[in-house]
Amino acid sequence: MWSTLDPAPREAPGVGPRLGPSRLRPQRTRRTLVTLFPAAPPQERSTRGQLVGQVLILAAVLATLLLAISPSPYVVERPGPVYDTLGTTDVDGDEVPVIDISGAETYPTDGRLDLLTVYLDGSPDHPLDWFDVIAAWFDPRKAVLPVESVFPAGQTQEESDAQSALDMQQSQQTATAAALTELGIDFDSVVTVGAVSEGAPADGVLEEGDELLTVGGTAVSTDAGLRAAVQAGGVGEPLELGIRRDGVEQAVTLVPVERSAGDPTPIIGVVPAIEYDFPFDVDIRLQDVGGPSAGMMFALAIADKLTPGAITGGEHVAGTGTIAADGAVGAIGGIRQKMIGARDAGADWFLAPEANCDAVVGHIPDGLTVFAVSTLAEATDVVTAIGDGASTAGFAGCSP
Repeated sequence: MWSTLDPAPREAPGVGPRLGPSRLRPQRTRRTLVTLFPAAPPQERSTRGQLVGQVLILAAVLATLLLAISPSPYVVERPGPVYDTLGTTDVDGDEVPVIDISGAETYPTDGRLDLLTVYLDGSPDHPLDWFDVIAAWFDPRKAVLPVESVFPAGQTQEESDAQSALDMQQSQQTATAAALTELGIDFDSVVTVGAVSEGAPADGVLEEGDELLTVGGTAVSTDAGLRAAVQAGGVGEPLELGIRRDGVEQAVTLVPVERSAGDPTPIIGVVPAIEYDFPFDVDIRLQDVGGPSAGMMFALAIADKLTPGAITGGEHVAGTGTIAADGAVGAIGGIRQKMIGARDAGADWFLAPEANCDAVVGHIPDGLTVFAVSTLAEATDVVTAIGDGASTAGFAGCSP
């Protein structure tokens, strides 16, 4: 231990001590300060400080390396390429129409009807490091999502890509059906069994590829019609289905069950697939683009090519949304990044699914006007008004 003493009072110059036999000058109290560790010499303190600094630097380097090599449980969405459904695209070095219609009269058009895409960085097979995730958190153009919100448990990147490609193929067929329905053009469709859920009522009764002709005596030709017919039959009651298997028609019976303990909706446990027979060919050619979210924009472009005049009036319109054969527009993912991509591409107008409005509010880029639509008919009315230069004040937007 070491101690310090208050310095003793100094005598005035030339004056001796005033200590008499009867009057002693009071002594100044001395205080002792005690520390737990002895003071290091200046050089030792400097060396110790350098050592602490080196340890901190080493810890920072190790933490940085750990972040660089540690996989994160997140993926990142960012704006992807934009495609004009009325324009052309590169396929194997050749510029070809995005949508090519043969066997029907088509008309020249103008303007743009853009579909938007989203890049997805990261996957269960190739996880992002924490540097990428942290950087994305501070980038308003990107969104950080838990990997399980994009990839179901156990799904690989390859499986996800295959499903995405299947969704895109199905959306193109459904978009054609929706456009022809909107224009009043007849076509045929058949509901088939795409898959059977294990342990469901249909397991062991129906097979993949079976054509579903009737349900409970009602003819079905759409997935919506199939659901309605099954629900009309109720839970726990035998339901007869007319099917065609390997070209032979037959009748089978099964008993619908509740979807879940909290949902009494009757189900039979099949994933329907729709096969269409259109009066002409519609070929949609996009490479390396998957998912169902372009359906609405495909339908708008197909209808525009099949009718005289340009629905956009030369304006630049972008949008996104799934489509059903009856024209219903459904929600999609990555809406914020798609709005950014639309504005970057120069679009002034944007069609958003009404079901996505919660994610739209507060995130609309400057200069972009967004309309909320729930059907192809609504989307057509909005774009027609834009193309005609008419007021769009009467159309719904997304509001808090």
